[in-house]
Amino acid sequence: MLGEMAMSERIRIAIDGPAAAGKSTVAKKIAEKLSIVYIDTGAMYRALTLKAIRDNINVEDEKSLVQLLKKTDITLSQNGIDKNQVVLMDGEDVTAEIRTHQVSNAVSYIAKHPAVRSIMVQRQKELAENISVVMDGRDVGTYVLPDAEVKIFLLASVEERANRRHAENKRKGFSSDFNKLKQEIKERDERDANRAVSPLIQAKDAIPIDTTTLTIHEVVEKILETIHNHMNLNKE
Repeated sequence: MLGEMAMSERIRIAIDGPAAAGKSTVAKKIAEKLSIVYIDTGAMYRALTLKAIRDNINVEDEKSLVQLLKKTDITLSQNGIDKNQVVLMDGEDVTAEIRTHQVSNAVSYIAKHPAVRSIMVQRQKELAENISVVMDGRDVGTYVLPDAEVKIFLLASVEERANRRHAENKRKGFSSDFNKLKQEIKERDERDANRAVSPLIQAKDAIPIDTTTLTIHEVVEKILETIHNHMNLNKE
């Protein structure tokens, strides 16, 4: 029923929150349930970070990063098998490589630069133009899609987020140190919240959901209920 309603009207769903709060996992499931497009804005910053690492560009060198971004093609698509997002950088599939520990540690330094964010936000706005989307990130509800019909802000304790990232690393075969991850997440939260341009903050009209003690299914159901209520209000 909800999927049928989503197909009949345009809806943009913004899901924001800190690192490892469950944004991507939840956003993918919401998009699948509603049969609409999923856009992971963080993957775009990660792709640029990967290229900067490969090209030995200093993460603090904003001018060089902007030049690199302008000549880099970053494409998000879905594969035809399990509908997972595929990230292409200049035609190369970097979906797995952008999730490495090295990229995770560097991405917030690159994402803090105003000129980099300006270009990325414009590209993200264009991706969401005239279609129904679920977009997740850290500034979707505040800067990328400030007029999104539904805004969600996911939260979770640092301990729980470190546990999730630790389990994910082990599942992917990466080496992982829980205490180090915990510290890195704290530091990333601080960088994201205090950057000069589009910091990580909850939009005034966003609905907060603390996922610390919730299953993925429970979070998805809460968001679907919010979307359902929005659509019903629009019909009145």
